[in-house]
Amino acid sequence: MIQCKRLYDDASKEDGYRILVDRLWPRGVKKTDLACDEWCKVLAPSGELRKAFHSETIDFASFSKAYQQEMEENVEEGKRIARLADKQRVTLLYGAKDLEQNHAQVLAAWLRRL
Repeated sequence: MIQCKRLYDDASKEDGYRILVDRLWPRGVKKTDLACDEWCKVLAPSGELRKAFHSETIDFASFSKAYQQEMEENVEEGKRIARLADKQRVTLLYGAKDLEQNHAQVLAAWLRRL
């Protein structure tokens, strides 16, 4: 099972294995304060793509399509996380304010298809 959760929300036992999926470390959060099992920068959107989406140069549909193409370059890493999710709950942590249109949701859907 794969779920997404804002990294600013409290951690719980139900989260299982917690993976930070942002390319940049979140502002205002000490590395010792974030309860996460790993930081997977490899599957985060590229800086260029992230900036284009946040500046509204591209819409969410275009972002999602481009991001999925980027993830295809790291299929083995995706398969590793998908295998983890077959054995236990995996929670993808992200910092975005939008709960529906963010890269973690796109990543979760992609991982479920692997």
